[in-house]
Amino acid sequence: MTKCYLALSIVGLMFIACNSPKEKEIAKKEMAKAETNSTVDMVKRGENLVASVGCNDCHSPKIMTDKGPEVDPQRKLSGHPAQETLLPYDKETAKAYVLFSMGFTAAIGPWGTSFAANLTPDETGIGNWTEQQFLKAIKEGKYKGMDGTRPLLPPMPWTEYRHFPDEDLKAIFAYLKTVKPIDNVVPAPIPPSPQLLGAK
Repeated sequence: MTKCYLALSIVGLMFIACNSPKEKEIAKKEMAKAETNSTVDMVKRGENLVASVGCNDCHSPKIMTDKGPEVDPQRKLSGHPAQETLLPYDKETAKAYVLFSMGFTAAIGPWGTSFAANLTPDETGIGNWTEQQFLKAIKEGKYKGMDGTRPLLPPMPWTEYRHFPDEDLKAIFAYLKTVKPIDNVVPAPIPPSPQLLGAK
């Protein structure tokens, strides 16, 4: 009987010790640390996905180097530069080709002229977007991820990216929210000219 009381006393003391304010505080800190690590892991995964699927190819302005165009680190993911004027182009050639600007941030085709969006967390980019808007934009091809808006234009490959699991898209969004915000109002798309509308 004495052994039974002793065992119950030890269990009771352990229960009290494990539920002491100090133990609870340690447990809270461990949980917060785990959540922080989880967020960091999510952002890192998003960074890797952005690098892997070519977001910088169109959404980052370029600087010309002796190796060709490279991402401008000062304007990374800020979309087509607002102040960049497109040069005239041969409409006859454009009937058979898709034309890109030197930095790959503008594309001309049968759909007209489209400009890569600003993906930075500035208010001129995705700064005011919710995660759900981002998912809708990619999954449904909706401009700004809102119902009743125009479709995303080529060459944005949302029809392929929509197959990403939600977890991957959420990781991409989490990463984009951590990049440097850049104030850059991307021009509105230009409708196709009559000559291009006749292209087959």
